[in-house]
Amino acid sequence: MSTPRLEINLKKIAHNAKTLNRLYGSKGIDVIGVTKAVCGDPHVASALVSSGISILADSRLINIRRMRKAGIKAEFLLLRTPFMSQAEAVVKYADISLNSEISVIKKLSKYAERNHTKHKIILMVELGDLREGIMPADLDNTIKQVLELKSIELVGIGANLACFGGIKPDDEKMNYLSSIAEDIEKKYDLKLKFVSGGNSANYTWFKSTIDTGKINNLRLGESIYLGCETLHRKAIPKLYTDAFTLVAEVIESKLKPSLPYGEVAQDAFGNIPSFNDIGKINRTILGIGLQDVTVSGLTPKSDIEIIGASSDHIIVDAKNTELKVGEKVEFDLNYAALLSAMTSPYILKKVELSLWTHKNIAKVLNKNTANIKKIFQTSLL
Repeated sequence: MSTPRLEINLKKIAHNAKTLNRLYGSKGIDVIGVTKAVCGDPHVASALVSSGISILADSRLINIRRMRKAGIKAEFLLLRTPFMSQAEAVVKYADISLNSEISVIKKLSKYAERNHTKHKIILMVELGDLREGIMPADLDNTIKQVLELKSIELVGIGANLACFGGIKPDDEKMNYLSSIAEDIEKKYDLKLKFVSGGNSANYTWFKSTIDTGKINNLRLGESIYLGCETLHRKAIPKLYTDAFTLVAEVIESKLKPSLPYGEVAQDAFGNIPSFNDIGKINRTILGIGLQDVTVSGLTPKSDIEIIGASSDHIIVDAKNTELKVGEKVEFDLNYAALLSAMTSPYILKKVELSLWTHKNIAKVLNKNTANIKKIFQTSLL
């Protein structure tokens, strides 16, 4: 089979999604499945829906369109706050969007009215991570303007933490968001369907808190796919951490010096490389590089060591492992590596459909098995 390739185990992804859905549901919190790391892959999306997740979120409209075209039966949330230039497409393809700019919301309202529909929005509130979000002091003014728009429905508020600034979601942050939601509901006589407290980083808060307050929603991606929380990347009990495996092929294997020789200058990426001289090593080259994947996010499954990488190659010290040309090497991936590998057109995505039959997918998509085989044929090559 072709390499490099990313092997995707749908059974493990579905298990993680079901387990997390049940875990958070025990305290009244619903899960939105985030598909951006898998580029809206319809196989993965169908596994999430079959696991009880009814809303899928993605940062890119092209991925939402991909899932809709494949027939995924779910509500779709645009995760990244909309571009002004994409307002019409947002209304067309996304049921809900996260928002922080009133000028964009007014543009969404314009196109929603033109299409005789209502577009649902969740207002993002800044809680300190300093990515997207309305400053709390400005929230009241924004809500007043939103409620004047006939084609916009305010369905919730949300916050994002531990993404840009690394700020932890804790009781103080979640209680503050809950109090804001409570104030909004009382002042404007509203019932907010979503009080979305964050993402996979909220696991530690969830496990330690006694009272989740009004937080009733989380947007989960990494914990579903990689089975870990995202503050310290510790594995979550009863979850699989190996649903994805990257496979690369050996294209050269020779006994060579460990220290490059000659006058040192910049490498291909403008860095001054530095190496330790440990004598001759089993120096092996793999047919995959930085143009394909974030190499720093790879962990070999065998006892070998990544020495470095260029655009098209990963160089490894095979140590005592005898790797021959044509043999395959497997890696676990962190979130950055998964994101880049799924995005790369040079890496084949191999979905293990033996563990997730066409019948399962057909049930989710409400299509017959023959149609499913046609839709997903390119992923089975």
